Amino acid sequence: MCLILFAYNVHPAYRLILAANRDEFYDRPSAPADFWNSHPQMLAGMDLKEKGTWLGVTKEGKFAAITNYRDPASWKADAPSRGKLVSRYLTGSAGPEKYLRNVVKKADIYNGFNLLLGDGADLFVYSNRGNIQKLSPGIYGLSNELLDAPWPKVRRGKKLLKKALAQKGTELEEALFELLSDRAAPPDRNLPDTGIGLEWERLLSTMFIKSPVYGTRSSTLLFIGKNRRVKLIEKIYNGEEEPWLVSRFAFPVEGRT
Repeated sequence: MCLILFAYNVHPAYRLILAANRDEFYDRPSAPADFWNSHPQMLAGMDLKEKGTWLGVTKEGKFAAITNYRDPASWKADAPSRGKLVSRYLTGSAGPEKYLRNVVKKADIYNGFNLLLGDGADLFVYSNRGNIQKLSPGIYGLSNELLDAPWPKVRRGKKLLKKALAQKGTELEEALFELLSDRAAPPDRNLPDTGIGLEWERLLSTMFIKSPVYGTRSSTLLFIGKNRRVKLIEKIYNGEEEPWLVSRFAFPVEGRT
């Protein structure tokens, strides 16, 4: 993922409301969200190149998502797939804090990442450019820097998310997808300088990204209810502004997490 906006324990009906965009090169093969044949308890998309994922949830209520930390100066061509950090958590038995403490031990072998993990009790975020954080209730934004870094699209996204939370039902879903499709571009003076050049900083500064070779490949909404029900809605894009596939999943959380 390249943008994750989420409200944690601030809505009367939901423990977690999450809206996220996955941005990627169009020629990188991937599969839409579904329950994996190899792990039927896990609902997630799949990166067909490395067999990991960028966001997923399980029937037991475990959740995980990842963004890249943009730091081209430290890029390692032979680093392992960061998407495996998501799928290993979702298919394993460890809780989020224990899992992250194990990740910390080998975090330096990966390129930069931000990993968001939760279960039925807690929500954590960890970056291998930062520390493990247990999150308190609030509205958060995560892009390709540390949590709540004041990048224009993070600040704008959090503001739009807060406004959207006043809606209910399908109106809430529509408002969240509308914010994920936002293409408002900030002025150059407000752009971060991450070492990729001004042209790419401009391209990556909007919430929804579209270019000839790279852009928003999917938009995902995830709702984890206080009534222990999960709902995931995904829109898949193929370089156009209209989705070519929309999928909806809903299920009750099984057992305890």
